[in-house]
Amino acid sequence: MSSPGAAQSNGQEPSPDTEPSIFTRIAAREIPAIIVAETDRVLAFDDIAPQAPVHVIVTPKTQQYRNVVELAAGDPGLLAELVDVARGIAEERAGGQFRLVFNTGEAAGQTVFHVHAHLLGGRLTEGSLNAQ
Repeated sequence: MSSPGAAQSNGQEPSPDTEPSIFTRIAAREIPAIIVAETDRVLAFDDIAPQAPVHVIVTPKTQQYRNVVELAAGDPGLLAELVDVARGIAEERAGGQFRLVFNTGEAAGQTVFHVHAHLLGGRLTEGSLNAQ
């Protein structure tokens, strides 16, 4: 059984109108998370398996968009808001210096098909997040 929003075993990405993604469930407060920022349309919370000293997930509350390409085409204002929320968190937690990573597609490491960014910061060096 796959987790909500995870890639299905046949390699097909779930459609946005299927069961709620894990991020939708966090936004609905059905699953606990350490919320670090929130607007009417964007939610940010600490990653449960951090890959950097600062690792925050920043996601729209809607699961209408599966990846950043769909979000950019469908609602560029929401994408800009997401980036602005990430910038604000980075100012507070990483002196304004950060990486903002969007995995797009299963082969790129996307496991939850509800668009989200990984905000990474805090003493990162080039190559510090190499795949293992």
